[in-house]
Amino acid sequence: MLRALAFLGWASAAIVALFVITLPISVQSQLIAVTLVLSVMVVLKVFNLGGTWRLIALALGTAVVLRYVYWRTTGTLPPVSQLHNFIPGFLLYLAEMYSVFMLGLSLFVVADPLPPRPSRGNERTDLFPSVDVFVPTYNEEPALLANTIAAALAMDYPSDRLKVWLLDDGGTMQKRNSEHAGEAQAAERRRRDLMALCEELGATYLTRERNEHAKAGNLNNGLLHSTGDLVAVFDADHAPARDFLLETVGYFHEDPRLFLVQTPHFFLNPDPLERNLQTFERMPSENEMFYGVIQRGLDKWNAAFFCGSAAVLRRTALNEANGFSGLSITEDCETALELHSRGWNSIYVDRPLIAGLQPATFASFIGQRSRWAQGMMQILRFRFPLLKGGLSLPQRLCYMSSTLFWLFPFPRVVFLIAPLFYLFFDLQIFTASGGEFLAYTLTYMAVNLMMQNYMYGYYRWPWISELYEYVQTVHLLPAVVSVMLNPRKPTFKVTAKDESILQSRLSEISLPFFLIFAVLLVGVGVTAYRVYAEPYRADLTLMVGLWNFMNLLLAGCALGVVSERGTPSQFRRVKVARRGELRIGDASLPATIEDVSVGGARVRVFGKLPSATGKGMLCELRFRPHASTAMGMLPVYLRNIREESDGATLGLNFATPSIQDNRLVADLVFADSAQWSAFQQRRRRNPGVLGGTVWFVYLCVFQTYRGFYYLAKGSTKRSRPIVPSPFGEATGGQS
Repeated sequence: MLRALAFLGWASAAIVALFVITLPISVQSQLIAVTLVLSVMVVLKVFNLGGTWRLIALALGTAVVLRYVYWRTTGTLPPVSQLHNFIPGFLLYLAEMYSVFMLGLSLFVVADPLPPRPSRGNERTDLFPSVDVFVPTYNEEPALLANTIAAALAMDYPSDRLKVWLLDDGGTMQKRNSEHAGEAQAAERRRRDLMALCEELGATYLTRERNEHAKAGNLNNGLLHSTGDLVAVFDADHAPARDFLLETVGYFHEDPRLFLVQTPHFFLNPDPLERNLQTFERMPSENEMFYGVIQRGLDKWNAAFFCGSAAVLRRTALNEANGFSGLSITEDCETALELHSRGWNSIYVDRPLIAGLQPATFASFIGQRSRWAQGMMQILRFRFPLLKGGLSLPQRLCYMSSTLFWLFPFPRVVFLIAPLFYLFFDLQIFTASGGEFLAYTLTYMAVNLMMQNYMYGYYRWPWISELYEYVQTVHLLPAVVSVMLNPRKPTFKVTAKDESILQSRLSEISLPFFLIFAVLLVGVGVTAYRVYAEPYRADLTLMVGLWNFMNLLLAGCALGVVSERGTPSQFRRVKVARRGELRIGDASLPATIEDVSVGGARVRVFGKLPSATGKGMLCELRFRPHASTAMGMLPVYLRNIREESDGATLGLNFATPSIQDNRLVADLVFADSAQWSAFQQRRRRNPGVLGGTVWFVYLCVFQTYRGFYYLAKGSTKRSRPIVPSPFGEATGGQS
């Protein structure tokens, strides 16, 4: 009876909505109605009303969007008889319908996501199963791997049920037998060094005969040689906190059909956009929208998927699917799709429990995103989630949302060039007056921004998604087209992270962005001329010109993105508060460790420094590790000294002459997961649609200036590899 009443209620609401959406009204009435809807949405947002009120606001916004779709479909398309207008006009229409469709999928996924799961760090470990930890590697330096392995071995878990494997694809028999003598020697030397590293730290080294199926093949080789009930996977530059396993493996005891517990990827360093725009400290990172909202929404529908690292998987589930899938170059999502279709379940734990590194250069960032886009297109082509057997309807929609997202370069290009069709060639691809454009299109955009703010406000600021999509589109479009034409062509390419921007310069792939900006700037001039020369069409010309000007702002901001800032320090510092002491010669001074990085620390010491204290002096930093009652002793060099009234603040560089010292470095930097959560919370705030828009416009203007300053300066020096050091940015592994 209740189900029947609920169905009747929804059916009635749908009929009323359909009537309202298709109701013929004047332009003035449309403008008034949408203004009222926007006012209600703003009021609900100002009072921060969640729950049912949030859904009501999103429903009101959806009604406006559908009203726009109805008007756009029935009243704005050029006549088919005018092919020169109809073809570009229909392409624009398809681009808009794609955006509306993706908005609908997003609403389904994240309109009411699951709340974050509570911490489980105090559960009994005697109930937990055995775990094999896989660290797949390809060309990372031993110093980097030492910290990752040390952090994995230091996880709070019974040692007799934990085994760490270094899965090395850089020392395979195929590479050691290479016809190129230099490559063969390097592979043999790598294998020897990593075997010694693993032996000293207490991990297990494993390689294989041939480099087949890239990262998926490497992981499957690990499955063949290990026996643990669960498998934890960490990329070579992803070091886990001590409580990683305690926060994840307990879920497998509760659900025998659970195959995956995925956690978010937290990064110590900013991505190229955050570094070049200087937003890392004050604005949520790009990946936080996915890990902070979307994965929780997917989790509600049992569709949270494997992200390649920072996850725990059940061996029996992997064995049922013949291991990690390798048909596409995104083995993680493909593996999850296959196991979901077999009736297995997944869980997402929204707490950062690892710390990793992002690509340092814009070119490397684009290379990484190209692989993601091509891999998702392969999944769409070979697996097509909508028709894949075994999935529930919500799971089908969730996977379609995740894969279809990567088609964004196509509509983004259309939105970029569409106003130029009118301004340059006088094509009538959008048959509407200036008043209709204002009443329908601009209000639709405003409602869309409000809906995005409702869904992602604290995780994604206004217009940032558009910026990320634009800067990727220029180079992703050819990559997506190539995989559509030849789905089997793309091969797995490791993400290049072995670069550091030591000197400010323009990115080597920046030229297209300056050319696009120049074309859009000409469009602004044409707008002004046409308003003067054709005053009878000034309203429409101004509306189209405004659209082009918005594109120009976005393109100007992108000039700042490709203007790479030099980074004086290769390491990211993290604020901590650890008590210890610093031994300088024969003197020991009480100290507080105030911040740390993988290369050093800042320490506040109390008391008078010995008279012989000087820069470059070898000292000893002592502190108590999390897993020990005995003091750890870490050799350090004095980098700088600042005298204080009751002591001094010292900058230290870790000497790390011994592999065992990496355990202490890992304990200082990675052991405490609470510091990652605290950092994320400090920058999570919602500036609102208006405030965020004003800030973004200012950002665009300033970055346009900065981009042309870099262009005028003519600094085009290429990035250089940094000297390998403990958990630095010297990595290019299977991630």
